[in-house]
Amino acid sequence: MTTETVTLESDRQRLQLVPQLGGGIAVWDWRTEHGWTPLFRPWDGQSEDRYTFACFPLIPWSNRITQGGFEHNGVFHPINPNRTGEPYPIHGDGWLQSWVVVEHAEDSVVLSLESHEFDGNPYVYIGTQRFTLLPDGLAIDLSVTHLGEESLPYGLGLHPYFMRNGVTRLRAKASGVWLSGPDPIPITHTHSLPPTWDYNQFAPLEGPLIDNCFSGWDGKSVIEYPDRGLSIRMSMADCNGYSLMYRPPGLDYFCLEPITHPIDAFHMPGQPGLARLSTGQSLSLKTTFMIS
Repeated sequence: MTTETVTLESDRQRLQLVPQLGGGIAVWDWRTEHGWTPLFRPWDGQSEDRYTFACFPLIPWSNRITQGGFEHNGVFHPINPNRTGEPYPIHGDGWLQSWVVVEHAEDSVVLSLESHEFDGNPYVYIGTQRFTLLPDGLAIDLSVTHLGEESLPYGLGLHPYFMRNGVTRLRAKASGVWLSGPDPIPITHTHSLPPTWDYNQFAPLEGPLIDNCFSGWDGKSVIEYPDRGLSIRMSMADCNGYSLMYRPPGLDYFCLEPITHPIDAFHMPGQPGLARLSTGQSLSLKTTFMIS
């Protein structure tokens, strides 16, 4: 598949997008006295697997949905699995479709996607991503507008891949976490964070696998890179308390995802964090990544 990248560059930052491959980010770099250094794990420029990208959007839901779909207003809506080796539909469908550039200014790019029941799912919507280079960081505004005739529950998220090594430190507030069984689907919520899972104070990114949703997040997290002399402060406006962490052991990256709802919220009492949108209604997620 032939793909084109869209680039924004300032004297301190370089951002490259791949609209055709899920509206994903290929590169976000910061200029130091030694040259460009990656802030997100860079895409290799070859693989079409969005899991190799620097970041991609989660729309119109985040993470996994069980039971083959969900029921809304007395109607069951089937959702097909959408990733090889993954038994559950995951991360919505926007990451699997081609987006288009609708605005391109010196310091910003807007991508758009109009989706009509992709792969047989019930969602009809317009998705928008606005990327803006700030003097000291990056702003990503992700939004969705429901176009279908009947209301549906929606969620949003971003899936950034951050660099890490043995000296990288993270601080991210959490009061609890959903624990999983033999697969990543939550089975219980606890306020007792397991050993090496507590990031209320700066802690290293080492330990066993984490692929879980945390509660009590205040929308602010800091990643420190003392070996590179910089830090990234991620902030989510209007945060409703959820974040998802993916910490694979032995690899040089981790994910800290700003999201609007927990894993499989479609089957939780009250569907926490999901927004029930009627025709023309919208949901947005605004995130900034500031460098110091």
